[in-house]
Amino acid sequence: QVQLVESGGGLVTAGGSLRLSCAASGRTFTSYAMGWFRQAPGKEREIVARISWDGLYTYYADSVKGRFTISRDNAKNTVYLQMNSLKPEDTAVYYCAAAIGNRVEYAYWGQGTQVTVSS
Repeated sequence: QVQLVESGGGLVTAGGSLRLSCAASGRTFTSYAMGWFRQAPGKEREIVARISWDGLYTYYADSVKGRFTISRDNAKNTVYLQMNSLKPEDTAVYYCAAAIGNRVEYAYWGQGTQVTVSS
């Protein structure tokens, strides 16, 4: 069982930056690939980024490539999402999630943190 707690969301003007953090409980953080997802009002949840357990492999949605960076600190059981050059269309609730090993599906989810980008 893994519990995930996101933080770092807030209100920012377009062009600004935010860094989201996701702290994981438990001693087996390195057993999980981690992902960031987002869901905007009236839209389906979409993946934003994913990082392998060792941080060597990352994936980004086309919409955030070049602006967002996912990273992890396994010593702190934390995964981050650095978001730069934010746009109003990045407004959403952001969730972190954990996938066991290299599985595609995510087994554990955080409660989400709101990111609002004003124009």
